[in-house]
Amino acid sequence: MEGIPITNMMLNDAMTMLKLTSRTFYIPISKLIPELKEAVSSAYLCMRAIDEVEDDEKLPAPIKKELLLGAAQAMKSQNIEESLHQVWQPYRDRLPEVTVRMSEWAQLCPAGIAPTVYNYITMMAEQMADWVGTSWNIRTEEDLDKYTYSVAGMVGEMLSDIWRWYDGTETDRVKAVAFGRGLQAVNIMRNRSEDLERGVDFFPDGWDLKDMLRYTRRNLKLADEYLADLKKGPARTFCQIPLSLAHATVNLIAVGGNKLTRDAVLKIVSKIK
Repeated sequence: MEGIPITNMMLNDAMTMLKLTSRTFYIPISKLIPELKEAVSSAYLCMRAIDEVEDDEKLPAPIKKELLLGAAQAMKSQNIEESLHQVWQPYRDRLPEVTVRMSEWAQLCPAGIAPTVYNYITMMAEQMADWVGTSWNIRTEEDLDKYTYSVAGMVGEMLSDIWRWYDGTETDRVKAVAFGRGLQAVNIMRNRSEDLERGVDFFPDGWDLKDMLRYTRRNLKLADEYLADLKKGPARTFCQIPLSLAHATVNLIAVGGNKLTRDAVLKIVSKIK
């Protein structure tokens, strides 16, 4: 798949899909410079593709596991496009567009960083399959750490690799993981009602909202340090937007709210230079 020339249409399609699937990440990705924009949008959409499988309420767990492990194998194959087509084909009528078009998103990734990005996508798909297999059995804080690493902490690591590939930017890997963990913990609190309705509880045994707020704020504090260590440039600008939105959402949840309004999001983003 490497070496395929990236067209404006491919990138425009990806940005349209990003806007449909995540307003939190559409904004910072849209502001990235060429090459970085392709790398991060490719990674995000591929990870979103497998995340949709993990979260699907209608697919039975054995099928989810089969699809996730199939996607992991496909990302390691010589012909990713054909391999992914074979994975999704039996269920494509039951899967969202972002998932069935995963090979298109993979094609966006610049050749110099594609093997690294594909490796993270593979790891995430494999670990998601494990979590599906255990019905997201989270009993302790250690379990929660493992889960938030699987679906978000490793994204922080991947971003660190992308920044280094692009311009040599070095980052603290522990803080990079905390950046991903903190954002995921915010999502866990925001989506708690929906998750409980589908029989999934990401809160460790005995934890209430105050405990999860402490966990989230501890990781966001490390994420703040991660951001402070970054030199002024595209990596810093990218990370600052979701981190600022995460802090605002945590403050809102702490007083009984849940989701930032569009106006609130735009106001926060407008202050970031």
